[in-house]
Amino acid sequence: MTATYSGRVLSRVTSPLDPVLGVLLAGPAEGEPLPPFELSRVFTEWGMSPLLFVGVVWAAGLYLWGVARLRARGDRWPVWRTISFVGLGLGSFYVATSSGIAAYDTTLLSVHMVQHMMLSMVVPLFLALGAPVTLALRTLPRRPRRWLLAVLHSKVAAVLAFPPLAFALYVLSPWALYFTGWYDASLASAYVHEMMHIHLVLVGTLFFWPLLGVDPVPGRIAFPFRLMLIFLTLPFHAFLGVTIMDQSTLIGGDHYTALRALPGYGWLPDAFADQHLAGAILWASGDAIGLLFFGTLFVQWVRQSLAEAKREDRRLDRLDRLERQAQAASGGTGGPQGPGGSAADAPRPPADGAGARPGPAPRH
Repeated sequence: MTATYSGRVLSRVTSPLDPVLGVLLAGPAEGEPLPPFELSRVFTEWGMSPLLFVGVVWAAGLYLWGVARLRARGDRWPVWRTISFVGLGLGSFYVATSSGIAAYDTTLLSVHMVQHMMLSMVVPLFLALGAPVTLALRTLPRRPRRWLLAVLHSKVAAVLAFPPLAFALYVLSPWALYFTGWYDASLASAYVHEMMHIHLVLVGTLFFWPLLGVDPVPGRIAFPFRLMLIFLTLPFHAFLGVTIMDQSTLIGGDHYTALRALPGYGWLPDAFADQHLAGAILWASGDAIGLLFFGTLFVQWVRQSLAEAKREDRRLDRLDRLERQAQAASGGTGGPQGPGGSAADAPRPPADGAGARPGPAPRH
């Protein structure tokens, strides 16, 4: 049985709840086949997923409420952080799950791979740069702020944010997705399909947030180690992409083979050619986005170094000022003073007659 939700073709429904979940997650059903994919379809094949849309609106609304509350009491919040979180982070998530990318994500594996990279890398990057945890700590009432701090300082958060574990989850998740029955299940169930999207965002956030974000979250390490972990993701994307390109079996083969037998889908390219393109997209985009991460980390490192240099200059200036004040105070207590103006620098008489002119010898 074939069901189409907002232009997305699902090969079958595997549970009685899937029709309801499909409508809630992916919009109302449409029976017409999708037209041939072109780049313009990304901007014309829009469909609203009610639950995801409500989630995006709530997240954006809470963030903007926090910014407005800060400004109302006279505090400042960088505009670029708001643009990063609301415009680029939540905006990328909405585009990936509601635009033409989402409409074709179960029709073409290559389009799904674009969506995969957006959700696992682009969205977590810009959400982290928006510093929502910092904003929440500055605007929440006392009790909710204590709850948030308790979560951040909990053992569960420390374990999940442990960099080697987060890296392992990030690296192994795509292998589990494409080389187990997980991807087939996502093609068969609207619920599993949308949960896969959320999983990609969560795993990417868990790994990249401590590395690239500015929030006081657990798992933060020194910049050299952050660069090393980012660097390790590059060969991972390359190896996974090449593996997908060289596969002799189709990923989601039953779904894509059945799809090509449906009326109106004669325009679909060869399934193996599309899979080869999907692997190439994973490889190339992983390296390109990795360079963006390197640039972000480099800028953050330079800014931190400049800030530390300014703090050290202020510390040295303060010590120098205190030393001059101490010298001035000791000079005002009286006593002989040397040319430098302080009693400590005044010439002292030689001890035990050292340096004195010898007197006449005693007569006997």
